[in-house]
Amino acid sequence: MSPTRRGALLVACAAVCWSSGALVVRLVGTSPWTTSLWRSLFASLFLVLVVRLHWGPGIFAQWRTRSVLGVAVCMMVSSTCFIFSLAYTSVANTLILMSTGPYVAGLLGWLVLGERVALRTWVTMSIALAGVVVMVSNSHSRGALAGDLLAIVMAGSFAIATVLIRRHPEIQMAPAAALATTLAGLVALPLADPLGVTARDVALLAFFGVGQFGAGFLLFMAGARLIPAAQSSLIGMLEIVLGPLWVWLVLAERPVRASLAGGALILAALLVNTLLDLAAPRRDSA
Repeated sequence: MSPTRRGALLVACAAVCWSSGALVVRLVGTSPWTTSLWRSLFASLFLVLVVRLHWGPGIFAQWRTRSVLGVAVCMMVSSTCFIFSLAYTSVANTLILMSTGPYVAGLLGWLVLGERVALRTWVTMSIALAGVVVMVSNSHSRGALAGDLLAIVMAGSFAIATVLIRRHPEIQMAPAAALATTLAGLVALPLADPLGVTARDVALLAFFGVGQFGAGFLLFMAGARLIPAAQSSLIGMLEIVLGPLWVWLVLAERPVRASLAGGALILAALLVNTLLDLAAPRRDSA
C-alpha cells in the first residue's frame, strides 16, 4: 500500500473512532462530570503509556513548558465542552458546530500570527457563520442553546490550541494530549460520582477513553503526516456524518429542521472549500 493510501486509511479509521463518541455519551447512565472523569482517566493512562514507550520518560519534561501547558488547557476545555454539549443539544448540532473549528483557527491565525487568509476561505467562513446562525436560531425555544454555545466554545478552544501549535511547532502533540486528559480528569474529579457507575458504564467509558479518543488521536496523527492537510480535513468529515447516523440508527435521535438546514450549509461550504484546496496542487503542477 502506498504511503498516501495508508495515510487516507488511517485518517478514515480515526474519523470512525471519533464518530462513536456521541453514541457512547448517549448510552452511558452517568452524569457529564462522571463521564468526563472516567473517559479522561482511561485516555490519560493509555496515552501516557504510549508516549512513554515510544518517546521515553524524558518527553514529559515538555509538560513544564508554557506552550504545551497552554495547548493542553485548550484541549481539556474542548474535550469537556464536547461531553456537556452532547448533554444539552443534539448530536448533529454538536458535531457540525465543532466542524467550524479550523476556520476559527484561520481567523485567529490572521489576527494573532498575521497569516494570510485567502478570499475563498473568507467566503467559506462567512457561509459557515450563516449556517451557525440558522442552526442556533430556535435553540432557545428548544432548550438547547446552552449545548450549542458549548459546542461553539469547544470549537474556539481547539482553534486556540491549533494557533498555539502553529506558533510553537516544536510542541509534540501526543504528550500535550496526555496532559490534557490528565487535567480534564483532575477538573472533573471533585464534581463527579466516580463510584456511581455500573460495569456496563465502565466498559463503555473505557472504550470512550481508549478507543474513541486515544486510538482515534494516534491514528489521525499517523495518517495526517502522509497526506495533504486538505485531504485529512475531507476524510475527517466522516465523523460529522457518521456521528449523528449511529445515534439515529441506535436511538432514533433525529435533528430538527433548523439543524439540518444550517448543517447542510456549513458542510457544503466546508466540502467545496476542501475540494478546491485539493484541486489547487494539481492545477499548479499542470
